[in-house]
Amino acid sequence: MTTEVRVPTLGESVTEATVATWFKKPGDAVAIDEMLCELETDKVTVEVPSPAAGTMGDIVAAEGETVGVDALLATIAEGGEAAAPAAPAAEQKPQAEAPAASGGDSVDVMVPTLGESVTEATVSTWFKAVGDSVAQDEMLCELETDKVSVEVPAPAAGVLAEISAPEGTTVDATAKLAVISSSGAVAAAPAAAPAPTGSSSSKDVEDAPSAKKAMAEAGVSRDQVTGTGRDGRVMKDDVAKAVAAAASAPAPVAAPRGPVSADDASREERVKMTRLRQTIAKRLKDSQNTAAMLTTYNEVDMTEVMALRNEYKDLFLKKHGVKLGFMSFFTKACVHALKEVPEVNAEIDGTDVVYKNFVHMGIAAGTPSGLVVPVIRDADAMSFAAIEKAIAEKGARARDGKLSMAEMQGGTFTISNGGVYGSLMSSPILNPPQSGILGMHKIQDRPMAIKGQVVIRPMMYLALSYDHRIVDGKGAVTFLVRVKEALEDPRRLLMDL
Repeated sequence: MTTEVRVPTLGESVTEATVATWFKKPGDAVAIDEMLCELETDKVTVEVPSPAAGTMGDIVAAEGETVGVDALLATIAEGGEAAAPAAPAAEQKPQAEAPAASGGDSVDVMVPTLGESVTEATVSTWFKAVGDSVAQDEMLCELETDKVSVEVPAPAAGVLAEISAPEGTTVDATAKLAVISSSGAVAAAPAAAPAPTGSSSSKDVEDAPSAKKAMAEAGVSRDQVTGTGRDGRVMKDDVAKAVAAAASAPAPVAAPRGPVSADDASREERVKMTRLRQTIAKRLKDSQNTAAMLTTYNEVDMTEVMALRNEYKDLFLKKHGVKLGFMSFFTKACVHALKEVPEVNAEIDGTDVVYKNFVHMGIAAGTPSGLVVPVIRDADAMSFAAIEKAIAEKGARARDGKLSMAEMQGGTFTISNGGVYGSLMSSPILNPPQSGILGMHKIQDRPMAIKGQVVIRPMMYLALSYDHRIVDGKGAVTFLVRVKEALEDPRRLLMDL
């Protein structure tokens, strides 16, 4: 029986890819889900797993060829046709178990799935040292990507025999992190392990054919390009980045740090920025450089919302199992305003404006690692209880570093609550490619003139930062006024006024 290997779905608006590298050749034994080849698109690198176990048959699309979605890449012979090549597989198994012969049965600890479009991570912390006993599923180390932290559990019980990637090492999505010896032998495992490591690092790495072509066309040497593909392989995107970096080289660089006295230097501490912090810094600066960002302000009397919440919070908790907070009121108010001013919920794509007929609400959350923005999808179709549950669940996952990439992508508008930290007023920065972000602040009693009388009211300043390229001042002010009206008279939300 023959199984076809076809090009998988490449992502929205991506219709073709280039075959960068084949990891198998005709006649090789392959296991199910074993990586066969790597495809390269304009934006991401996609690995193609084997859909079945058997023997590699014909390779239809050679390295360097451009293929469309669902195009035939290769064939795999299954069943009886795979019996002959079983010998190589049998030979590989004793090789894999060779370290076990001297150090007991060993299990490799590999980098887990990091998320869509994430190709590498940095080993931030090891919770175990070589020689420590570990239980199955016990946390061994923590990896840090651009957006999330990933904990790596032990795949088996035993003794940590070797750490292949120490703290600070950047590893790709298929790298080996450590070795666990289930027999408890530690000394033999590290002795046997370096052999494959040395051979893999010393072997020649074949760059992607499209990358070679791009380097030749751009006149860039291999030494000028840093490869991000498997085993340091140079991909087409790496060449583009190198060319862009060379073109921008004459631009002025950040001024070096000024001299520091010896007395002060001894009392300073230098800490490397985490990948998450570096990403936050880059994205926020890019937002300032790209968008025509402007902020408009208003204030809201929180009397009615606070009274409604106090009246129903116990009943709400009893029925729905979650506390009634202010965020659901603000989310509902923003959804209400976005329907009237849709450009605040839109984004710019080249020379087009993309209007979103849905609201995926981003809720900014501070964590020990930095700011993250989990997304509440289809918030416009959710009840108060559903919104509160989603915010509580996403917030807990954010604090624990458990958010996936998918949970932080696709937002159309963001709410940031600096009031929880005591902020009285601020100007939030846009979360690109979004065109608007609402800043909430501290509720503070202030004297207000109400119908000719001075009364004390719980007031909150609101700030809307928006992209002036797509949102006019009238639209921004209208949006903020609608939010204010909905919060000062929550009945408007029920009546859709």
